[in-house]
Amino acid sequence: MGSFRREKEDEDEGSTNIYQNLEKTSVLQETRTFNDTPVIPRKCILILTKILYLINQGEQLVAREATDCFFAMTKLFQSKDVVLRRMVYLGIKELSSIAEDVIIVTSSLTKDMTGKEDLYRAAAIRALCSITDHTMLQAVERYMKQCIVDKNPGVSCAALVSSLRLASTAGDVVKRWANEAHEALNSDNIMVQYHALGLLYHIRKSDRLAVSKLVNKLAHSGVKSPYAVCMLIRITCKLLEEEDQSADESPLFAFLELCLRHKSEMVVYEAAHAIVNLKNTNPRALSPAFSILQMFCNAPKATLRFAAVRTLNKVAMTHPAAVTTCNLDLEGLITDSNRSVATLAITTLLKTGAESSVERLMKQISSFVAEISDEFKVVVVQAICALCTKYPRKHTILMNFLSGMLREEGGIEYKTSIVDTIITIIEENAEAKESGLSHLCEFIEDCEHVSLAVRILHLLGKEGPFANTPSKYIRFIYNRVILESPIVRAAAVTALAQFGASCPALLHNILVLLNRCQMDPDDEVRDRATYYLNILQTGKPELYKNYIIERETCSLALLEKALTEHLNSELTNRFDLSIVPKATIIKEEVTNEAMLVSNAPRALKVTREEESAARLAQLPDIQLLGPIHRTTMPTQLTESETEYTVQCIKHIFPNHVVFQFDCLNTLSEQILENVRVDLTIPDGFNIISIIPCAKLSYNEMQTTYVIVEFPPDVGRSAATFGATLRFIVKDCDPNTGEPDSDEGYDDEYMLEDLEVTVADQIQKTKKNNFQVVWDAADTKEWVEAEDTYSLAAVNTLQEAVNTILKFLGLGAANLSDTVPEGTHTHTLLCSGTFRSGAEIYVRSKLALDDGVTMQLTVRTTDPDVAELVTSAVG
Repeated sequence: MGSFRREKEDEDEGSTNIYQNLEKTSVLQETRTFNDTPVIPRKCILILTKILYLINQGEQLVAREATDCFFAMTKLFQSKDVVLRRMVYLGIKELSSIAEDVIIVTSSLTKDMTGKEDLYRAAAIRALCSITDHTMLQAVERYMKQCIVDKNPGVSCAALVSSLRLASTAGDVVKRWANEAHEALNSDNIMVQYHALGLLYHIRKSDRLAVSKLVNKLAHSGVKSPYAVCMLIRITCKLLEEEDQSADESPLFAFLELCLRHKSEMVVYEAAHAIVNLKNTNPRALSPAFSILQMFCNAPKATLRFAAVRTLNKVAMTHPAAVTTCNLDLEGLITDSNRSVATLAITTLLKTGAESSVERLMKQISSFVAEISDEFKVVVVQAICALCTKYPRKHTILMNFLSGMLREEGGIEYKTSIVDTIITIIEENAEAKESGLSHLCEFIEDCEHVSLAVRILHLLGKEGPFANTPSKYIRFIYNRVILESPIVRAAAVTALAQFGASCPALLHNILVLLNRCQMDPDDEVRDRATYYLNILQTGKPELYKNYIIERETCSLALLEKALTEHLNSELTNRFDLSIVPKATIIKEEVTNEAMLVSNAPRALKVTREEESAARLAQLPDIQLLGPIHRTTMPTQLTESETEYTVQCIKHIFPNHVVFQFDCLNTLSEQILENVRVDLTIPDGFNIISIIPCAKLSYNEMQTTYVIVEFPPDVGRSAATFGATLRFIVKDCDPNTGEPDSDEGYDDEYMLEDLEVTVADQIQKTKKNNFQVVWDAADTKEWVEAEDTYSLAAVNTLQEAVNTILKFLGLGAANLSDTVPEGTHTHTLLCSGTFRSGAEIYVRSKLALDDGVTMQLTVRTTDPDVAELVTSAVG
């Protein structure tokens, strides 16, 4: 046991990392020491530590190197040193996925796993399960069952956690260990109970009835482990979310309320957190949970205060009235010594506070905002953004505060969050446009972040020409052409061109500036200047609109894919850009977790159309259908508890719709073959092909497709289809999944009807300056249709706005989809693109008086589309 001791000199060395300059080659050569006789444990431990450090730092070992190292480690089994043996187990786990023939140590690990040395057994189980696949698992199944119910808690926990990991590759075998896991659930050790419940839930999670029985049994009998109770609370919440009735009416809700009185603070918090986050719950049922959170706000432990405030912050927008009752306690936390708690308290108050308290809260924030880290400053900025949306009249105070934060020191994530917030305020509040653009112009004078400068220049080009005095922004933009990097200069040239295209009075000056930009040393800047200069010199507004003001952008991911396929083809035809789908609007939702981890890398945003195009590319002759126009959200065609579940995704093309049916077989004793969906086709539609699923095994999601051609008459393109799932059933062994015989029988399963709606055929667009494009559409080439409707099914203007956008599938212009409180009239402006490529602009004037009356005006280039849109509302 001497290896456990640390020398005094080691403690005095400080925080220097002795492994930071390791070289893989020299470390691998040191593994020859493992062959020495006798084994020197201290030296071997150091070498093993170096190997594990290199692997965990991302160093790649090729198969030969890993195999040589692995076999050298096996020589160390002859040593009885406890620390060395456990380091060997760690090495086996890390190298098991790289090295070859790792099963050679199975017998040694099995011996240690079943031996009398408890310090070996737990680590041996973990190592053994890392090298075992589903074909070898049956050989050690008996030992695993014994270890799950072992009296030693460490051994039992290791077996349970290893079983949980094996369940992903050998689920059928692990399911046979349910009895042992249930026995382990009765253990007196809190961690064994916790891991046993985790394994039991994983085994039964596909059987809702079994999970419900497990929860009910444990809720009545009680569980000693607070960790297991927390997991039980989470499982209960998942069951409650799946029920159709209100959560507080379910018998399971009583268990959550009981947990609010548990002796463990962790369980009490978990129950309160779960209750306030439940959907479809009566607000009265939430009051005990909010009382607990309010009590935790005054707790002496900083962790409890942080947990309570973070939960209140998260639900402040969904339950504002309940959170408001905690405002006095939250105000007391503004001066909390823990700045994380103080930040969350102030942002929660910003979300729930009254308009009259905004100035006071902003003064309190300014007193400590310089002392907190960037990640919590981002939380404050996000709260200010929500507050400005809620109280638009306070934009001056909030904008000045944000501009002050913008001038302070901070990282790229912090500055980006402020710029995002100012841009959001500008887009949603017309009165804030002038001051917001001025603040951003001042910021780019000293901005050191290229990405932010480019974004701001893009915004100036989009919004600046329509400001009261657009000429004042030209100086800030042209300064970037003179002083900045090539990327920023190129963005500035584009912004100048947008001013020239949208402001005739400034055109001459813009032409002079662009002419100077043609002398720029960078190719991209010169090319852009020449391109825009030639377009502006034509004096044709139609060219301005198509190539400068309203430029449509392709989906870059699909453009790259299409170009790659074109270059790999015979190159007999020219590349057709029209086959690439246009980029669509992606609304990015910001959660509290995203705010708190603001420095995490942002995931690349991918549209549903981009995801679908890659999947549909595998279908035969799919290219003949043209570019994908829109992909809808999934529609459930069966109940979730039925033996077969089917959901439908509609992929809309210019003249076709591809129905994607995702099928799941929940019967373990059946295999389905030749699975397809037969559609009852309305008049005018034509089935082009049906692509069946060859085999549908138990609990596997597989897909079948039906390609249907739209009718030539656009007015008949919205229709309802009957659907029947047809297949060949073969009985099979539930354990192995092998069919009992080669013969099966035909069967069918009725599905719910599915619809192709007008909204399915329209892709949302967002026009930056709707009035400009609306006025430009008042020409002979455009068709206008107008009608008046009485919306009997809605009672408020906001409901009417939401209904119109839902039925038409259009994208609302800035802020027109939000109805201010107390108003009796509202104008909704929205736009979209029909599957044929026809642009659609809609203006809907709404009035509230004993119901909602609407005057709908549609402008489009296709008269049939105009008639279809107006009929969808009627």
